[in-house]
Amino acid sequence: MHAYFDCFAGISGDMALGAFIDLGVPVTWLTEQLERIPLTGFQINAERVLRQGISARKVGVDIFDRQSSRTWADIRTMITASALPSPVKKRSLSIFGHLAEAEAEIHRSAVEDVHFHELGGIDAMVDIIGTALCISYLDIRSVTASRIALGSGLVQCQHGTLPVPSPATVSILKDVPVYGTDIGYELTTPTGAGIVAVLADDFGPMPEMIVKRIGYGAGKRDHGTIPNVLRVILGYKTTDQHDEEKNHIRRESVVMVETIIDNMNPEFFGYVMEQLYRDGALDVCWIPAYMKKNRPGTLVQVVCRHDNKQAVIQRLLNETTSLGIRSYTVQRDTLFREIVEMTSSYGTVPVKRVVTVKGDVRLVPEYEACRKIAMRNNQPIRVIYETLLKEIGQ
Repeated sequence: MHAYFDCFAGISGDMALGAFIDLGVPVTWLTEQLERIPLTGFQINAERVLRQGISARKVGVDIFDRQSSRTWADIRTMITASALPSPVKKRSLSIFGHLAEAEAEIHRSAVEDVHFHELGGIDAMVDIIGTALCISYLDIRSVTASRIALGSGLVQCQHGTLPVPSPATVSILKDVPVYGTDIGYELTTPTGAGIVAVLADDFGPMPEMIVKRIGYGAGKRDHGTIPNVLRVILGYKTTDQHDEEKNHIRRESVVMVETIIDNMNPEFFGYVMEQLYRDGALDVCWIPAYMKKNRPGTLVQVVCRHDNKQAVIQRLLNETTSLGIRSYTVQRDTLFREIVEMTSSYGTVPVKRVVTVKGDVRLVPEYEACRKIAMRNNQPIRVIYETLLKEIGQ
């Protein structure tokens, strides 16, 4: 499934959660899942309201535990130690991590020392972790979003009176297309900004897609200028559906992270590559390059999913001599593949099963399995590979 976030009235955490509940996520299921954190002392209410004639879900969180301040370390520990599914943990941590980085930049503090105030409350945790749960429940594989509408004026918060959009919201939405309005209050909150900045693969007009369901999440105010709702459109991208069903191609949006290095000990490159793969990199390349003053250098290219972007960037900045990173979204088309086990004269071995564009099946022995067999039998890896190809019928 593909989800398109239409943020013509901005986005907040409760608007996102309301839109997903309107799309069919049961409140009882959501509450049960959140209690696995464990998160207690709250109750989710989802009432149906009208915003400029549009029926939408307005979500409220009744709080019985008034702890409103938690550190980033507190929240990370709670989520990591919870019984939530791994993809939900990953999305939640990515959103909170994005928020923590923005707060650290604003207050000129270390990310680990960030102390959340409003964002550390149960309602914000319900919004962020609840959204991550809804993505899994609705089997959403990709997200795109419109330009993000911002309000104006001033807003009261823990730090006092701040301009709208707030410093945190602006920082979170770096590299995201936004536009201002003369609506005199906050349309996009830091929580909403974090959700859309992390989840969305791309921003712009609604893609060509087959619409299946539409959900509307209402904001707290009904200002009368435009409908104060977030619209989430669920369906299938027509190109994706055609390619995946007819051409056996899986299409996804990923991130290309790049930097050029010209003054690092070459012995370190192998270690950095290993760490990047541990951080979730899909591909890592070292490409010879010539830089200014005709100096030889190395172009580093790392392909990763959006959830792993920050981890990859931090790794490159921490582990190499790079002073800056560039990143951009690219489209990745891959053939369907899976690892299957097959019986051979060497025992059971893992084999990569690939479905070609024409629907033919290709079996490829896994390199690591061939390497281990070659070392165990003291034979050339080429012989092992060719033997396995014959035995699996390739």
